[in-house]
Amino acid sequence: MAIEVTREPGIAIVTVNRPDALNAFNTELILEMTEQIKQLADDDSVRAVIITGAGDRAFIAGADIQEMSEKDHDGAVAFSRRGHKLCDAIESMPQPVIAAINGFALGGGCEIAIACDIRLAADHAKLGQPEVGLGIPPAWGGTQRLPRIVGIGRAKEIVFSGRHVGAAEAKEIGLVNAVHPASDLLDEAKKLARTFLEKGPNALAASKKLINRTMETSMATGNIHESKLFAEAFNGDEQREGMEAFLERRSPSFAATGESGDAG
Repeated sequence: MAIEVTREPGIAIVTVNRPDALNAFNTELILEMTEQIKQLADDDSVRAVIITGAGDRAFIAGADIQEMSEKDHDGAVAFSRRGHKLCDAIESMPQPVIAAINGFALGGGCEIAIACDIRLAADHAKLGQPEVGLGIPPAWGGTQRLPRIVGIGRAKEIVFSGRHVGAAEAKEIGLVNAVHPASDLLDEAKKLARTFLEKGPNALAASKKLINRTMETSMATGNIHESKLFAEAFNGDEQREGMEAFLERRSPSFAATGESGDAG
């Protein structure tokens, strides 16, 4: 399988393993990864997810240009929508998702990275949306998510120029959260993921959903959703455990609390 899933306690590591093609995505790979992401989203034992690429050259270099070059209009629509479904599945899964960008993250690879909640980059990583050089616009959400992350002006400059953004600049403009030596990248991603394991999983899921909604709703509507999910947290064990642990000056044990309020 070109999508490998390995596990550590509470953490799933999804590795795109097609290094001979710089981990570029064809239709088969899109469908395979989408299915893996959906399975992990429904797995209560998974509290955080890390996505990375095999080898040291590429996270995901983009979509398979040979395959794209053979598509007609209807085939292009289907290809774009499959990419949207994959990125939407990543963005909407309840667990925090970290992109460990270990090299090129271009085109569809950049779009997968920006669908993740947090991006950590190796110091040699390069990100970009070079599609205009192929005579096409981005098609997996790049024109929608990138402006929300770096601002409209920067997003237009990156997309219109098609240039590669180095790791240091990506951190400066907020495209990635942190830059690490390549040899430390995965360990740093795991270290960050472990901090999420100490938090209430339902509270994290609710927080993720609310933050994602902030780009789609007004402040007033967003606050209504926030109050709703805040109140629903009081229906379950997670809130009681968290607050009792604070008052008793001990670490909370969320793994033993079971299901809490609905984060939907």
